[in-house]
Amino acid sequence: MTNLVRSNFQAHPFHLVSPSPWPLYTSICLLTLTCAGVLTMHGFSNASYFVFSALISLIACMSLWFRDIISEGTYLGNHTLAVQRGLNMGVALFIVSEAFFFLAIFWAYFHSALSPTVELGAHWPPMGIEAVNPFELPLINTVILLSSGFTVTYAHHSLIQGNRKGTLNGLLYTVILAVIFTGFQGLEYSVSLFTISDGVFGSCFYFGTGFHGLHVIIGTAFLAVGLWRVLAYHATENHHLGLEAGILYWHFVDVVWIFLFISIYYWGS
Repeated sequence: MTNLVRSNFQAHPFHLVSPSPWPLYTSICLLTLTCAGVLTMHGFSNASYFVFSALISLIACMSLWFRDIISEGTYLGNHTLAVQRGLNMGVALFIVSEAFFFLAIFWAYFHSALSPTVELGAHWPPMGIEAVNPFELPLINTVILLSSGFTVTYAHHSLIQGNRKGTLNGLLYTVILAVIFTGFQGLEYSVSLFTISDGVFGSCFYFGTGFHGLHVIIGTAFLAVGLWRVLAYHATENHHLGLEAGILYWHFVDVVWIFLFISIYYWGS
């Protein structure tokens, strides 16, 4: 009996994750979404149905995966201080990898912009392309995104100080500003006078701003989950690891947009 009781306790502070089907299912949904999206862009019939089904399946898998992690960290007590340190390091390394990803985009952009070839008319932007005016929608989006950085910081400090109302208001305003930013980005794409197929300028512009927009959508989902967890009394002054990771990711998105605005919108125009 004594050996049985001892076997229920572990002699270390680390979390040995139980087998989970969600990583595999999420990978399958992402692969299906990517393939169906490419087929839809090339005009294959009925491919759009697979896009919607894959997107719904992806949201369902991610929601169930989030549910399990919330249970482990909130109710089961598996997120000890040692586990939190490891998760913080993992988030930091993930953001560093994302920074190098955007570094590659900026590298490709400046490689062509600093010494435009004869095929581009030895001019940047290339001859025949009218760049987006940086002082119209891009400037408005910059103000919106920087304002969301302020509101999310306010929410973070309010949570640390035990101000529940301030935390909820800050996160709610941040999510609203993020949705407005995404909507304006889509509006900008719809009125732009060039497309992604217009040479290296169009490719770099839409690749850089489009992937940043994807990161904004992901960060919005993170903060929306954090808002729901604060509403459900999951987050405390001393234990809000998931929300803190989402806030750190959002600040990264803010910084990347500043570089995008200065280099691609302002200098590149």
